Amino acid sequence: MENRTFKDLVKSCRSFRGYDESRKVTREELEDMVDCARCTASSVNLQPLKYRLVYDEATVRQLQHLVKWASMLPDAKLPHPGHGPAAFIVICQDTDVSNSIPRFQKDVGIAAQTILLAAAEKGLGGCMLGSYNPAETVKLLNLAPNLAPVLVVAIGKPDETVVLREIDEGEPTKYYRDNSDVHYVPKRKLKDVLI
Repeated sequence: MENRTFKDLVKSCRSFRGYDESRKVTREELEDMVDCARCTASSVNLQPLKYRLVYDEATVRQLQHLVKWASMLPDAKLPHPGHGPAAFIVICQDTDVSNSIPRFQKDVGIAAQTILLAAAEKGLGGCMLGSYNPAETVKLLNLAPNLAPVLVVAIGKPDETVVLREIDEGEPTKYYRDNSDVHYVPKRKLKDVLI
């Protein structure tokens, strides 16, 4: 992965929904991703986010059943059997630090994107999963009452092709898959997002 620019890293940092299950992700790798995230900006520097690392196979499988993937593709069963993520990072808000969860949603986005960029640098990938069962996640992970899960981030070695496709103004932005299971992500052109 030599000579990659930051833009290359950003473009490789996609939402992956298929993984090579033979590539395990270590606690040390996950800790490094969180270490990158904890150094980012936080609203009024309160730093209310805490991170639960999930990497043992049994808990990963159980958590996999509590998340929903690719809501824009309701007929797709993703990840395909045998192509699940090796790990998850569950981002929680410590309500003892601040119980204003909506205020810190931007912090969650910054942290999650930083985690995924750190994963991409390691040749890994992931997916931010906002559709999950919070109550069952708390129960499964035995989270303290002050830790509210706000986002689940899947991590693993990507095992699918994701293609960015520039679109003309007015074209739909809905992602889709072709008959070969290639995942296409329509992106507006730079000229169409500049004001």
